[in-house]
Amino acid sequence: MASSRRRRGGGPERAADNWERLVRAALKRDRDHLRAGGATGGLGLAAAVPASLGRTTNIEQILQAADDIEDEDPNVARILCEQAYTLAQNLDPSSEGRGMLQFKTGLQSVIKQKLAKKDGASIDRQNDIQVLWNFYLDYKSRRRIDDMQREQERLRESGTFSTEMGARAMEMKKVYVTLRALLDVLEILVGQSPTDRLHRQILEEIKKIKRSDAALRGELMPYNIVPLDAPSSVTNIIGFFPEVRAATTAIQNCEDLPRFTYDAPQLRQKDIFDLLQYVFGFQDDNIRNQRENVVLTLANAQSRLGLLDGTEPKIDERVVTEVFCKVLDNYIKWCRYLGKRVAWTSLEAVNKNRKIILVALYFLIWGEAANIRFLPECLCYIFHNMAKELDGILDSSEAEPAKSCITGDGSTSFLEKIITPIYETMAAEANNNNDGKAAHSAWRNYDDFNEYFWSRSCFELGWPPAEGSKFLRKPAKRKRTGKTNFVEHRTFLHLYRSFHRLWIFLLLMFQGLAIIAFRHGKINIDTFKILLSAGPAFFILNFIECCLDVMLMFGAYKTARGFAISRLVIRFFWLTAVSTFVTYLYVKVLEEKNARNSDSTYFRIYGLFLGGYAGVRIVFALMAKIPACHRLSSFSDRSQFFHFFKWIYQERYYIGRGLYESISDYARYVIFWIVILACKFTFAYFLQIRPLVEPTNIIVQLHDLKYSWHDLVSRGNKNALTILSLWAPVLAIYLMDIHIWYTLLSALVGGVMGARGRLGEIRSIEMLHKRFESFPEAFAKNLSPQRISSRPVAQDSEITKMYASIFSPFWNEIIKSLREEDYISHREMDLLMMPSNCGNLRLVQWPLFLLTSKIMLANDYASDCKDSQYELWNRISKDEYMAYAVKECYYSTERILHSLVDAEGQRWVERLFRDLNDSIAQGSLLVTINLRKLQLVQRKLTGLTGLLIRNETAGLAAGVTKALLELYEVITHEFLAANLREQFDTWQLLLRARNEGRLFSKIFWPNDPEMKEQVKRLHLLLTVKDSAANIPKNLEARRRLQFFTNSLFMDMPAAKPVAEMIPFSVFTPYYSETVLYSMSELCVENEDGISILFYLQKIYPDEWANFLERIGRGESSEDDFKDSPSDILELRFWVSYRGQTLARTVRGMMYYRRALMLQSYLEKRYLGGIEDGNSAVQFIDTQGYELSPDARAQADIKFTYVISCQIYGQQKQQKKQEAADIALLLQRNEALRVAFIYEEDSVSSDGHATKEYYSKLVKADVHGKDQEIYSIKLPGNPKLGEGKPENQNHAIIFTRGDAIQTIDMNQDNYLEEAMKMRNLLEEFRNDHGNHGIRNPTILGVREHVFTGSVSSLASFMSKQETSFVTLGQRVLAYLKVRMHYGHPDVFDRIFHITRGGISKASRVINISEDIYAGFNSTLRQGNITHHEYIQMTVLTVYIFLYGRVYLALSGLDYSISRQARFLGNTALDAALNAQFLVQIGVFTAVPMIMGFILELGLMKAVFSFITMQLQFCSVFFTFSLGTRTHYFGRTILHGGAKYRATGRGFVVRHIKFAENYRLYSRSHFVKALEVALLLIIYIAYGYTKGGSSSFILITISSWILVFSWLFAPYIFNPSGFEWQKTVEDFDDWTNWLLYKGGVGVKGDNSWESWWDEEQSHIRTFRGRILETILSLRFLIFQYGIVYKLKITSHNTSLAVYGFSWIVLLVTVLLFKLFTATPKKSTALPTFVRFLQGLLALGIIAGIALLIVFTRFTIADLFASALAFIATGWCVLCLAITWKGLVKTLGLWDSVREIARMYDAGMGAVIFVPIVFFSWFPFVSTFQSRTLFNQAFSRGLEISLILAGNKANQQT
Repeated sequence: MASSRRRRGGGPERAADNWERLVRAALKRDRDHLRAGGATGGLGLAAAVPASLGRTTNIEQILQAADDIEDEDPNVARILCEQAYTLAQNLDPSSEGRGMLQFKTGLQSVIKQKLAKKDGASIDRQNDIQVLWNFYLDYKSRRRIDDMQREQERLRESGTFSTEMGARAMEMKKVYVTLRALLDVLEILVGQSPTDRLHRQILEEIKKIKRSDAALRGELMPYNIVPLDAPSSVTNIIGFFPEVRAATTAIQNCEDLPRFTYDAPQLRQKDIFDLLQYVFGFQDDNIRNQRENVVLTLANAQSRLGLLDGTEPKIDERVVTEVFCKVLDNYIKWCRYLGKRVAWTSLEAVNKNRKIILVALYFLIWGEAANIRFLPECLCYIFHNMAKELDGILDSSEAEPAKSCITGDGSTSFLEKIITPIYETMAAEANNNNDGKAAHSAWRNYDDFNEYFWSRSCFELGWPPAEGSKFLRKPAKRKRTGKTNFVEHRTFLHLYRSFHRLWIFLLLMFQGLAIIAFRHGKINIDTFKILLSAGPAFFILNFIECCLDVMLMFGAYKTARGFAISRLVIRFFWLTAVSTFVTYLYVKVLEEKNARNSDSTYFRIYGLFLGGYAGVRIVFALMAKIPACHRLSSFSDRSQFFHFFKWIYQERYYIGRGLYESISDYARYVIFWIVILACKFTFAYFLQIRPLVEPTNIIVQLHDLKYSWHDLVSRGNKNALTILSLWAPVLAIYLMDIHIWYTLLSALVGGVMGARGRLGEIRSIEMLHKRFESFPEAFAKNLSPQRISSRPVAQDSEITKMYASIFSPFWNEIIKSLREEDYISHREMDLLMMPSNCGNLRLVQWPLFLLTSKIMLANDYASDCKDSQYELWNRISKDEYMAYAVKECYYSTERILHSLVDAEGQRWVERLFRDLNDSIAQGSLLVTINLRKLQLVQRKLTGLTGLLIRNETAGLAAGVTKALLELYEVITHEFLAANLREQFDTWQLLLRARNEGRLFSKIFWPNDPEMKEQVKRLHLLLTVKDSAANIPKNLEARRRLQFFTNSLFMDMPAAKPVAEMIPFSVFTPYYSETVLYSMSELCVENEDGISILFYLQKIYPDEWANFLERIGRGESSEDDFKDSPSDILELRFWVSYRGQTLARTVRGMMYYRRALMLQSYLEKRYLGGIEDGNSAVQFIDTQGYELSPDARAQADIKFTYVISCQIYGQQKQQKKQEAADIALLLQRNEALRVAFIYEEDSVSSDGHATKEYYSKLVKADVHGKDQEIYSIKLPGNPKLGEGKPENQNHAIIFTRGDAIQTIDMNQDNYLEEAMKMRNLLEEFRNDHGNHGIRNPTILGVREHVFTGSVSSLASFMSKQETSFVTLGQRVLAYLKVRMHYGHPDVFDRIFHITRGGISKASRVINISEDIYAGFNSTLRQGNITHHEYIQMTVLTVYIFLYGRVYLALSGLDYSISRQARFLGNTALDAALNAQFLVQIGVFTAVPMIMGFILELGLMKAVFSFITMQLQFCSVFFTFSLGTRTHYFGRTILHGGAKYRATGRGFVVRHIKFAENYRLYSRSHFVKALEVALLLIIYIAYGYTKGGSSSFILITISSWILVFSWLFAPYIFNPSGFEWQKTVEDFDDWTNWLLYKGGVGVKGDNSWESWWDEEQSHIRTFRGRILETILSLRFLIFQYGIVYKLKITSHNTSLAVYGFSWIVLLVTVLLFKLFTATPKKSTALPTFVRFLQGLLALGIIAGIALLIVFTRFTIADLFASALAFIATGWCVLCLAITWKGLVKTLGLWDSVREIARMYDAGMGAVIFVPIVFFSWFPFVSTFQSRTLFNQAFSRGLEISLILAGNKANQQT
């Protein structure tokens, strides 16, 4: 029976065997992965320990120790595994926990596997204790634990740490982990009751360790940056920094504090954080997190003030006061605004200790506030009350828990009592927003909650917050709390309300200019009186705005402040009265004007009133904008009279106060806009308004104009619609062209600013070569601390060499980073590297790429020389680098030869060069040597250096001796003149040595690093013949080096030493994007046979070759990598670094730490620092600087990188690839931290299943596994608003420093740019007042877009984006109006975290969270700057064309033109033929052109611009304009803005026609066909003087727009005109169009489903009304065209139009008959088809009879079709808008079929031209050349990419 079961392969035994085999394979895979340099977040079962066990036991450490000692003693590993299993079984016997069953089963299998290794030997578990104890003693002895402890004690006492100690630190930590696990297991096995001597011995050892070995415990405690819980740790020496020790001592000063219970055994002393935890019940990890935060804040502030000395350093009082004032600045301002007294009596009365306590309290509140962090004034309220509570407690002798935080069970919990009630109310409101679809007025967002604390009424909330208060009321059906100040109603009226000042100003100016124009430019008293009509217009327009305020405030009247309601009411009645009064006065003024004998009384009253009102407005404006006046304004607040009028003028909110700049900044802003407005109004008056005055007057006077249609509105109203059609485009352009003028002036100003900022000085590799000599000095003065660059030198000639010695190590690290990134090859790296210039060589040594081929050229000069020595040297010196090369070659040869030989050889070298030096000094060199033999000497010397650059062997040593003898012979007997030759030949010392064979017999091989470098350099100097113009070859490497060297000459703050720089964090939000490409992703092919790897190999061939060279491989394919896990990992990173991956961003950001370590390391050495006694005069070798404990610690205290991986916890539980890749990044970057949200299932007190949420921070431990640092419980799900800002908010508590840089996942960084970070951070200090009257709070940083490298489309986007992020931001910052637009910007961290954070998160409202950070910073008196040393609308077209179509269809254009000819008026005719389209829209490209000129030069800019035009960039920009217009319009009409995620992968694939149609049908194709219809009707029925040529000139830009919107997606679609692809697209298109939709069918698969999805934006009644109004515009086509048909015989009766509707209905019925497909019987379909055939013949016959017997023509037939198409679209839009009604009538199926027909027709119109051009193969080739011009210019075989790799594989 058993045998049969085995044969069948079933049974539990087989299952167990399979499981064990899988476990063994998994363990082997993990170990192999570790050897390859990576891991999957841990090894073996240690990584699979369930979270519930990991938090409560040390099972994970025990299993890790078992894995570490597996190879040493498998039996001990077995004991550890068994004890781990016992622990797990005791904690969860029934395996109910998540993942517990799988874990225990796997652990059992591992134990069985280890037992099997005993080869049948018996297991005596009674002996396990003895085995484990013996192993423990042996392990402790072999690892020299006692010696380690003594060494650590010595280090603690001395405070001096070597580089070797830094390398051993990690090894020590691993040993401690294993040792601790062994002791824990021994303690479990022995128990508390020892039974024999061995057991007692073990317990004694355990007690001894626990009592005395603080280091063992301390090293194992997890920490973030500073091991505060283990102050004795020597693996991280930050704790030994004097400023850190001083800050730690400061928080531990508890002498004047009340006593409190402190029972927990800790290695550290108790401190103020322990007191605050006891009083308020803060969470443990919040305490630990903020303890480190405060310590680092104080320590860094102290280091900026000056480094501390002494054995007991203390924090300076000024430091504490500075931190106190900055952290609590917003709280102090809040109290002042509300008229409340702060929680302390006065700043002077608060001692240093109390200040630190208050700072700590604020940070603890902020650190545990979760989503409440978005409410900064709510935090102020909480802090205010808690500080008052704390004040009373501190004055007592015995501390007691705060009453506000005592829970029902008697414990204290700040989270439960204070934060959770507020959070739950916010969550209830957020749940009420229907995922952002509900009206904004229906729920309270973050700002609404925060604004509640902007009035004194917030104190009615009580303390702790009363649960029954209105503020904490949760929304119910009829009972909810409304808004506080502002209600966000969705309405297009916001277009006027939000920008009413701009619209009022423009309309009033238009009114004034029009009046002046109609008065023929005459300015007299009558004209002035008419101009005063602006008064009533102004007040009426303001009254409209006030009415909108009243309407849009609905929803907040019950909860808004009384002052806000009062002001609204007062303004409403005031503007009602004043607009009525002013209008009445002006009417009287007009009556006086018409009555010539009047005394102008009303005119005087009117003038006095307007003048007085204008004066008051000007005074208040000055008081708000001018600093001196603003101080007067603040003083006048004491007067109730002035206060009242200021309050009426502008509502007083907590934010938005004090928004004034210096007089110079304000004047600059005003002048800028005066110039723009002057240009705009001049253009408008002379080119837009005045030319239409005379035609308008004539048209008004024309009577009895003949209309082609039945006129309904124009007769008797002086041709009002005609005038409107003329003036509407002018008015539209007038209102919108201010953007054009802003663009032009900003381009000019930005260009001038860029030139002043020295942008573009080095814009080519040739310029870099020419100016390289000036780089070291610029670098030393700008990027090096002053105390280093200003170091005194012995002679002035040594200054350049000193600068070069400072510059060279940094330059070399930059070159190494380029090599690591595979932008350059090994050979290029050798040529680009710069010698250290710290040796004894008497000149500056430059990189070899500057000196290549210079020696050969100098030899040629010497060989041809027939002049004197001086003339030869002058000729050589014309090329500075040739002179340097000659000097270096001479001096290096002397030094190398002198160091190479001994005795007689040295004497020969010394005498030879002494004689040569004498000859040079006397000017007789040409007499001393034979220059024609110089090349022979060079060849011999090259042979010698060629041997010396290799490693020493006996054979090579003999070869060197021979080479030296040959060199001696050539120099002595051929190179030197006869007299010197004779002297050397008769020199007895040399003769004897040579005859005895001793000359050059002993060689001193150059093993010294400096000498080895010099020999290698001399060899390259003598041999390299390449031109330097080609080094480096890679374009990206060139761009980076050019920008870096250019930036050295820009104006930037001086660099501080790393110890004194401003600390900062980098912050990257991540969700689920690609972290690292897997091998399967690299090799998988798309439908064209293209893999990502194949694509990148072709796009970056030079980088691929450099990569293969770096890893030591030749030409390889992906299959060749399978034998090397390490190479596979390198390949994955190589590909990932060329995509928009998290790995690329992490590498870029970690360059900050690398730069700081390098800077710190070299500063210590330059200044004679603590390490190894090195000084600046010695050879500086940066090798190993990354292992320096001091440099690493200094970098860590100044830089933190946190990635907020929101769902990392879920990814780990689901074992997703992203989690493993993130863990790998953690292992490779020890300073990287990952924050994530952890969800845990729990059971509430009432038995319901709930979820608990934690904000966690992890890093990689010594074993490469995730180590939890902090775990802070949240009040609930943190995602109440937009995902990205919520993701940032939960993790921002883990950041450190005074600044924080926000980086998106598509952004990179470079080492050379990271070196300038400390300069950038100095901008925050604003020491010289360069940034105005306030210190910067956001530093804008230049952004480089790296996606524009290959295709023209990517290039367009890159250049457009670059123009915005450079020139555009430059001008905005110059005008003090820059906000925050992207994510290289650097925030003042303390300023922003105390004011709501670095982004806003309200659902939908803050969908673009970046810009709101800028708004928030500015409104709270921040200052946003921009720094670059660290890297027209479609509406006008519609108005114009619809106006033209009205004139054409009504026949008025022809009638008016005929009248003009009759009257001889050319102005009227010109007005009708004016080109009113915004053809000046091309000027919007001016900033991009200016940027090209500035950074590339004029000729390159012109060439680049022309190339872009040839690549259809105008088509692309026009198309993108349509995208923005469509979605902006849809959002204005219907709301519902949402974030569209962009792809971050590699896209070189053909997009199906149907996919493009789905994407762009409604946004572009429909609108393009509408414009085309307008143009066709205009050309068919319009009148244009000059015929077709004039028509083309007038409409050319509109036709370009039509072409761009219809065909841009296909022009820029790879293989868009390839015949095979076109055929496949047609099949896909028809399948999609005809496929029926249904439940669960997506729009990508079915036209019906897609059509339903396209209607989802129409949700509200208001939206339906607006859609209805807009849809009615299509009826004008049918109304106009039917009267133009020949068959109507100029009949303008309404009956004609009515009859056309009958024809339309008949047409629809015929369509229904033709599309009917009955299925109920088999005979009926045949009969129906027969009837359909007869009907078709009848229709054709009817049309033929109409043409023959009536005036109906073929042209009429096409015209009717156009009219009916437009009307049908109108009906279709109306049916979609009122979908419910149409469904009720049972017509929805018919509507859907008509809509399908329309989409089929539109698709055919677009598809037919594509099919036509696909017939011609050259079109596809031309498209590829155009689309991928960037690739062709780099010699890439793009055809291989487009065709795919299948052909290569087949052959």
